[in-house]
Amino acid sequence: MKTYTLDEVQDKLIGKIGTPKRDVFEYELQMDLIGKAIKQTRQERNLTQEELGKLIGVQKAQISRIESNASNVTVDTLMRVFNALQAKVKFQVELPHLKINLGH
Repeated sequence: MKTYTLDEVQDKLIGKIGTPKRDVFEYELQMDLIGKAIKQTRQERNLTQEELGKLIGVQKAQISRIESNASNVTVDTLMRVFNALQAKVKFQVELPHLKINLGH
């Protein structure tokens, strides 16, 4: 029986690193992890979705959607959520002629 490494399996099932299919998978995974981390932190701070929503000016349903998957939310809303949860945020953008670091 032939054995395969995790990298080989991922390359076969998801696509090789750098391919559009793999990029979409990695992005969706990261957004899912961000949503789960927001939910866990909110619960640790004993906040309901409604209370967090009021802190940042959105409805409970928006918090629920963010916690399910953060991919359909603006950066502004995410930053307000992180601020309300007292998260340390570092955001870096690198372009050919510009490098921007944001954080709080």
